[in-house]
Amino acid sequence: MGFDQSPLKTLFSGAEDALLSMLADAPAEAVAQAHEYKILRDVLDGTAAAVAIMDERLRFRYVNDAMARMSGVPPDAFLGRTMAEVLPGIQRSEDILRMILGDGRPRALSVTGTTRAPSPFRQRQWSAVYHRLEYGDRVLGLCGIAVEVSGLRQYMDDLERAHQRLALLDTAATRVGTSLRVEQTCAELADFVVPSLADRATVWTVDPEEADDLPPPAPGVLRLRVVASAGGPDVVGRIGLTAEAGYYFDAPRDSPTRSCLDTGRPWVGNLASDDVMLKMLRTQLNVEVFRDVGIHSVVVVPLPTRDHPVGVLYLCRAGDSAPFTDEDVVVAQELAARAAVSIDNARQYTLEHTMALELQRALMSEPGTPHPDVETASRYLPAGQRALVGGDWFDSMALPCGRTLQVMGDVMGHGFTAAVAMSQYRSLLRTLAASGAPVERILQEADHRLASIGIDRVATCLLALVDPLAGTCTFAGAGHPPPVLLHPDAPAELVHVPTGPPLGTDLGGYEAATLSLKPKTVLLMYTDGLIEDRRRDIDSSLRRLTHLSLDVDGPLESLVDALVTRLVHGTTEDDVTLLAARLRSP
Repeated sequence: MGFDQSPLKTLFSGAEDALLSMLADAPAEAVAQAHEYKILRDVLDGTAAAVAIMDERLRFRYVNDAMARMSGVPPDAFLGRTMAEVLPGIQRSEDILRMILGDGRPRALSVTGTTRAPSPFRQRQWSAVYHRLEYGDRVLGLCGIAVEVSGLRQYMDDLERAHQRLALLDTAATRVGTSLRVEQTCAELADFVVPSLADRATVWTVDPEEADDLPPPAPGVLRLRVVASAGGPDVVGRIGLTAEAGYYFDAPRDSPTRSCLDTGRPWVGNLASDDVMLKMLRTQLNVEVFRDVGIHSVVVVPLPTRDHPVGVLYLCRAGDSAPFTDEDVVVAQELAARAAVSIDNARQYTLEHTMALELQRALMSEPGTPHPDVETASRYLPAGQRALVGGDWFDSMALPCGRTLQVMGDVMGHGFTAAVAMSQYRSLLRTLAASGAPVERILQEADHRLASIGIDRVATCLLALVDPLAGTCTFAGAGHPPPVLLHPDAPAELVHVPTGPPLGTDLGGYEAATLSLKPKTVLLMYTDGLIEDRRRDIDSSLRRLTHLSLDVDGPLESLVDALVTRLVHGTTEDDVTLLAARLRSP
């Protein structure tokens, strides 16, 4: 009789002692076998592994105590029922069990799910092996032995998540904070967290200065500005948390945003009710916009720095996305902390760079005004890798007899010391030029005076005296790159200027050279930042400058812009200064 026909309580019924007493007068071999049965039964009941025997229809005929403890179901409740009937939360492949019944090959299975018994693990898992039971040529059923591996599985899952987290943070280090611009850094952060952490994200910063076109915030209210958003263009501009860049939002003291900034701790609103959303979004209309696009969970993470947060990062999940986990919040905090350093550095750089440029403009002041028959255009581009002023300067001075003096100079080095020295050079040259002396005498006197007052930074300089009445231009140089004449009907011409030593050396020996200057010809003077390139020698860079195809007949401003576009790519290691001049047509 097979398992499926035998009475339920006769298989492994637990009547070992009664069986032994009945066999007291039996042959010794039968008594020994009964003792073996008891020993095997004790092994099955005492092992920590879950053991179950099923018939051909996969109904339980026996489970041991370990199986009952793991499942939280008494052993008797299993008998005559299938796994799906006893433990519906367990996932196990019935197809594989039937394959074992069919071919007799033992197989290992991974069984997962939940049971009635309490467990410290998020997801329970067992490793099980099933064998076919046979009697002669008849198949009786299956025997399954399983051990729980939930702890190992959870450890492996945690380890994998930790690796993914580290990989995410490593990737963020290369993609967030690639520039010294606040807007770009915030955009990189928003783009990175969507969709890796959220369906929508917005970066808000605390503005250090109030906007001129907005009324000041109420007392106790903190004003923030949207700098970047990612994901969900359908709500851009409709609501503050997902608004376009430039939108301002006032956060009162009782708002989650303000609490996040004040405490430095994240605020988590998983599956938030309308009342909770209303507390954060402030208006019912904003709540309705959130619900329209399916947003159900929000996390607000501060962007912390050593002194105070520079803003907040909003993360939103919508639709079928799961709510945020504790691990999601931790990852968001780490990303925000790293990004906050880059944002703060970018903000500090912008502030210092702006101050430096203002100082540079103040030291340079406005160039003088040439005579009406000479038009000029100029550009000054500071070196892009530092927020420091430099030593470049240029000037344009109207002199007696209708002449105009064009000046281009470059003090050695960078920083405030070079800028102060530049201001002294410029003031002295203006004073000497007013005397009406020839250009070579101006350089000679400037060289001597600068050396005598002990300025420790030398400077290169180029003077060009434009005489519209004579149609000439007289040059004198002090170690400066040569000027270029851009002709409308001929190739550009590199002017050979007799060059002397830099100013401030007290070596003297300056000479002048005079060339004709036609009304449509453009005189271009520049500093070495325009032509210096590690990939080319100086001669190659000068040839490249003279071989440019430019519209000389157009506006000078457009010509100077074209030169900068064609020759300056990205950041430069030195300041770039240009001064273009052209005689006006009669």
